[in-house]
Amino acid sequence: MGPQDPPDSSVDYQKDMVHPVGYLKGEREMANDKSDVLHGSLALMVLRILDTLGPMHGWGIARRIEQTTNDELELNQGTLYPALLRMVQMGWITTEWGVSDNNRRAKFYAITRAGRRQLAAEARNWERMSGIIARFLKPGEIA
Repeated sequence: MGPQDPPDSSVDYQKDMVHPVGYLKGEREMANDKSDVLHGSLALMVLRILDTLGPMHGWGIARRIEQTTNDELELNQGTLYPALLRMVQMGWITTEWGVSDNNRRAKFYAITRAGRRQLAAEARNWERMSGIIARFLKPGEIA
């Protein structure tokens, strides 16, 4: 295929892409294709988990996200920890060293008051954006 040729819809262009947040499993997994989690959704999920379940270590957060999504979302550990660090830097969560259930030293993350405010803002934004996207899924809305 040359530079002037139109893209071939049978070619899977996403299989070589780097997916920074996580992956959506499902029908596409059979074709060895995984979709990005929408930007901002990881912070929303982490903040919600910490708000609901209390302090957790990173591995526990990742497993809880996978459980909650019925294993349809595969979380990339190389993405979770930088996201957690960014949330600490933003003041949305705090860290404290502790001991995990299996007696290992682990860093536990807890939501802050600012994190609860951010969670509310993220939830409002998600509702607004999902409403916008839903309009594109309805027949006749775009025409």
